[in-house]
Amino acid sequence: MTEGVTSISHDIYDLHMMVFWICVVIAIAVFGAMFYSVFAHRQSKGYKAAQFHESTKAEFIWTAIPILILIGMAIPASKTLIDLEDTTKAEMSIKITGHQWKWQYDYPKEGISFISNLAQSSKDAVNGPDAAREALDNYLLEVDKHLVLPVDTSIRFLITSNDVIHNWWVPAFGVKQDANPGFINDAWAKIDEIGTYRGQCAELCGKDHGFMPIVVDVVSKADYKIWVAKQQAEKAAVAASATKSWSEADLMAKGETVYNTNCAACHQKSGLGLPPVFPAIKGSKLANGSAADHIKIVLHGKGAMPAFKILNDVDLAAVITYERKAFGNTGSVVQPSDVKSAR
Repeated sequence: MTEGVTSISHDIYDLHMMVFWICVVIAIAVFGAMFYSVFAHRQSKGYKAAQFHESTKAEFIWTAIPILILIGMAIPASKTLIDLEDTTKAEMSIKITGHQWKWQYDYPKEGISFISNLAQSSKDAVNGPDAAREALDNYLLEVDKHLVLPVDTSIRFLITSNDVIHNWWVPAFGVKQDANPGFINDAWAKIDEIGTYRGQCAELCGKDHGFMPIVVDVVSKADYKIWVAKQQAEKAAVAASATKSWSEADLMAKGETVYNTNCAACHQKSGLGLPPVFPAIKGSKLANGSAADHIKIVLHGKGAMPAFKILNDVDLAAVITYERKAFGNTGSVVQPSDVKSAR
């Protein structure tokens, strides 16, 4: 068990080691007494089993001692559990939403929101040769966008899901919390050390459960402010770009990246899908038909397909255009303004 880098992870580790050593001492005492008795009082030495039916004193001793041991473990365990649930001292909040199969991070106070997907390098290596996977650093444990947090700050995590049950787990933080659709669970952490920390979804959540890792960059408070300012500037730039008319070439270039990140897991990089569960994009009536119908399904989902309204207007226009123009399709171009009107 890792000791972790938060106060709560230290408490959990200390509690774990305390109970572990108590169990070791009990095991040594019990098994030591048992093996000694078996060896020292064996039949070959002429010993005979004692015959007795009850002993109030013995029964009191072997009942009282375990009770005292359990009370001794329960007191620090209760303190840790209470501390684990107390989020009242939080200095900032992060909302975490699980999706099949990605994480969405929202910073309510800073007005920042983004999706964190499995890195494209890992996606490409999945179906590649063994050598490619072995050569890749952090295979299946790298993402395209990291969660960034400030050091020495009490952070409250608000954890939920958009579809099925997920579980947000970062061992070094001592945080492992279910993400349930329709409910918000909370947890907290105050991270003591700057660094990069990794975790995974710890609840079986479907086809790509093993492909939704968690990567957290813990930075100094000064660097965190710089990162926030950069993200806010990028958000403003995206909003401004959504008002202009994009060329087909630019939409296709951006759309391919968005498609590979968000759509290829089900519809495949080739656009052939995995029928009948995940239909093909190549040659589909949707991709070659009405742009309004295409936008509606991508925005709001249908059946097993989730809603992608979490993406911005530019990304949605780009990926829909890519689906309508790639794979030999002949659909029309979609502009960000078309997506904005359909929201």
